[in-house]
Amino acid sequence: MAPRVLGGVALLERAVDYLAGVLHEVPVAALTRPTPCAGWDLRALLAHLDDSVAVLGEAVGGRIGLAAQAQPEADPTRSLRDRSRRLLGAWNAAVDVDPVAVFGAEVPRCVVVGTGALEIAVHGWDIARSSGQHRPLPTALADDLLPLVALLVADEDRPGRFEAPIALPPGASAPDRLLGFLGRDPR
Repeated sequence: MAPRVLGGVALLERAVDYLAGVLHEVPVAALTRPTPCAGWDLRALLAHLDDSVAVLGEAVGGRIGLAAQAQPEADPTRSLRDRSRRLLGAWNAAVDVDPVAVFGAEVPRCVVVGTGALEIAVHGWDIARSSGQHRPLPTALADDLLPLVALLVADEDRPGRFEAPIALPPGASAPDRLLGFLGRDPR
C-alpha cells in the first residue's frame, strides 16, 4: 500500500485541525458526560487521547516504548490542544525518522503517523459527540482514513478495543462508514 494511503504528516495535520476545532467548543460542564467509548466519561477520554498524543510525540524520536503518562491538567481540553499542536510541529520538523521502533519492532513512519491521525480524528468525533457538538468528521479526512482503518483493525480486536461494526444503509458517507466500522453509531 502506498505511503500516501497509509498516512503522513499532512493527514496528521488534518486530524489535529479537526480535533482543535472540537476542543475549542467543549464546555467544562461536559467533562462528566458519557462518551461513545464504553465506560469512559469525557474527562477520561481526553486523558486517554492526551496520553496517545504523548506516545506519538515520543515516536518523533524514532522509538516508542513506555512513555510517561501525560499529567492531568486543570483544563484538559487546552492541554490536549496544545500537546497536539506541539506534536504536529515536531513531526513536521522530523526528517530522518523512518522506521520507528515500536516496542522493538520496526514500523514505517507512515504507519505510525497514519495510526495517530486515525486515533486523533475518531476520538475527536467522540469528543464532539459527547460535548453536544454537531461537528462531523470531514469527508476527505474520512476517505483517507478508511483504507488505513481496514489494515489496523482486525476481527481479533473485537470485542475489546472496538465494538462490532454498525450496519449502515447503502450509500452511507465516508465518515459514517469509518465510524460504523469502528463500532460507533454515527446517526
